[in-house]
Amino acid sequence: MTSTQVTNNVLISVEQVNKSFPLPEGKGEFKVLRNINLTVAAGEVVALLGRSGSGKSTLLRIMAGLIPASEGRVISNGKRLQGANPGVAMVFQSFALLPWLTVQENVELGLDAQGIGRDERRQRALKAIDLVGLDGFESAYPKELSGGMRQRVGFARAFVLEPQVLFMDEPFSALDVLTAENLRGEIDDLWNAGTFPSKSILIVTHNIEEALFLADRVIILGSNPGHIRGEVVIDMPRPHDRTSIRFKSLIDYIYTVMTNPDVEVTGAVATTTSTIIEVSRSPAAIQESPYAKPLPHVRVGGISGLLELIVDQPEGKDDIPRLAERIRLTVDDLLPMLDATVMLGFAEVAQGDVFLTKIGQDFATTTILRSKDLFRQQVLSNVPVVVSMVQTLREKRNRSMRADFFIDLLNEYYPHEEAERQFATAVDWGRYAELFEYDASEDRLYCQN
Repeated sequence: MTSTQVTNNVLISVEQVNKSFPLPEGKGEFKVLRNINLTVAAGEVVALLGRSGSGKSTLLRIMAGLIPASEGRVISNGKRLQGANPGVAMVFQSFALLPWLTVQENVELGLDAQGIGRDERRQRALKAIDLVGLDGFESAYPKELSGGMRQRVGFARAFVLEPQVLFMDEPFSALDVLTAENLRGEIDDLWNAGTFPSKSILIVTHNIEEALFLADRVIILGSNPGHIRGEVVIDMPRPHDRTSIRFKSLIDYIYTVMTNPDVEVTGAVATTTSTIIEVSRSPAAIQESPYAKPLPHVRVGGISGLLELIVDQPEGKDDIPRLAERIRLTVDDLLPMLDATVMLGFAEVAQGDVFLTKIGQDFATTTILRSKDLFRQQVLSNVPVVVSMVQTLREKRNRSMRADFFIDLLNEYYPHEEAERQFATAVDWGRYAELFEYDASEDRLYCQN
């Protein structure tokens, strides 16, 4: 059933939800989710698509009642959610099976907790095991199963509860490529055949093609804090044909908006061989403090390696989905690399493609010494946090500063662990550009010029 066929039978709604976690040492709060509003209706598959850090899994857990929202509310079956949501079951990315129980015993766990009698538990568990293709393995233990088979047990354990909405938190990410593709296809087949044991599915993923293949609606989340940028309706007949021009247009559109975080997600996608999106930066997106704008966690070697791969393509241009497939990188690995190349002015992203700027082509083909000069030039022009660090060092009489000073500044905007990662990335870029040196034994930065 497509989203245009979905009735007004809303099973879960999220209204004005915010979620924050306290920062260490009483330094305030780190906001993970901001002003989230969404619904899941009977008869649809909804995908939450976003990068790591966009709050996808946190939102899923709030909707499941596993953690509370800081503000706002979740309505399930017309009632405000208090505690665990009885209308959902969840499949996690880790298999989370009890190793001392058999397949059947693992599947029966939820029913046992509900007080279901032994005979009914057995009957429902065997039906669920058969549905996921594991009949004959009822008495096997998890250690006897492959990764794909263990995840099938996870699906059976959720199916047996016959939930109104099945939550899936990146359920295929721990599997190898072929196993994931096979299991993904079987889940889609069950849904399309009308034999799926829940009324709706909500899947969290960072895999763009997976979201488009499985979902009727794709909700795109932004980061810092997590917020809904918009949604894309997958207006294709089921099963979704991944070889069609329409599917390719949708892929290009979503890759483009995810690599341009300030672009408005309208969901209006033309079916063409290239999807053109105008990129405009709103004044609200410009943050005053240089320490508030996050750096993508990519080392210089990864940046230069990606540019070298692209420069070898005709006209220094590559199709992003094809690039990801060619070098076998997940979205969470590829997008930070693209972000870094765009931030530094080495590349631009448009129409689902990445193409090198003139200076990007120069950087990818020149000598090591000149590449350092170019990198320094681009960092000083485009990376405010590194510029601020250099200026601070130059103002000091001894031209040095403890690392804790900069990490404390970053702590105002990020949890401590992320602040340390931001500092490490800034140091990596600054050292390569020969702007400063870092002495790990003293935990100090020294200005180099």
